[in-house]
Amino acid sequence: MRPVTGAAASLTVEFCGELYTVEPGTEFGIGREAELTIDDNPYLHRRFLTVVHDFGMWWLSNVGTLLTATVTDATGTMQAWLAPGAKLPIVFPTMHVMFSAGATTYDFTITSDEDWYATAVQVDSSHGSTTVLPVTLTTSQRQLIVALAEGVLTQTVPGRGTIPTSAEAAERLGWSMTTFNRKLDNVCDKLDKLGVAGLRGGRGKLATNRRARLVEYAVTTRLVGVEDLPLLEGAPERLDPAATPRDGGADD
Repeated sequence: MRPVTGAAASLTVEFCGELYTVEPGTEFGIGREAELTIDDNPYLHRRFLTVVHDFGMWWLSNVGTLLTATVTDATGTMQAWLAPGAKLPIVFPTMHVMFSAGATTYDFTITSDEDWYATAVQVDSSHGSTTVLPVTLTTSQRQLIVALAEGVLTQTVPGRGTIPTSAEAAERLGWSMTTFNRKLDNVCDKLDKLGVAGLRGGRGKLATNRRARLVEYAVTTRLVGVEDLPLLEGAPERLDPAATPRDGGADD
């Protein structure tokens, strides 16, 4: 990081094709009733996130009490989970923010002329491949994530997508609820062991929030993308051997 010098530059927030300029000395709110009104979704806080310049830097703060946001840089290699009461310095030239309220997922972008901390994708020269996340998914695990993220990946209104219920996603894949829930457990366990927050919790606390968190993480870190949508075509026939209806198998 380089030292803070001179006057702060303004930021630009983009949501659904609309641009908002945020000047130093002002607080820019994001929520149901704020400077950036996202939606009239009753599950969304009136004022959920704020952007403000303080201590010589721009900050993104979660001023809500229930919702969380997933924040990444432009490459998707740097990712943070912004919980209620937390704040994060805006150090990237481009920052993507995604969050869910009820069954709807929203995303917007913050851009700045400042280049405090630029990231680069690390390339493995021995194989010529790009490494973003040290995780390997089976075909059925990737199908599950794509089924949950389909509404976000194919959203008709930029910045706003929907996440299906477990029953809807299971039906989309042609799986039983037992199979779907087991595979969702396995995917969440695998990512949790890699340090991904928000996918584990006590009994009764996982069903809704972890699906949204899984979609946010998978989309923002490029774990899945539109190129994976064909996996949903004839999903039952594309199951790998670990995806049979019987329970069992540590990595399916």
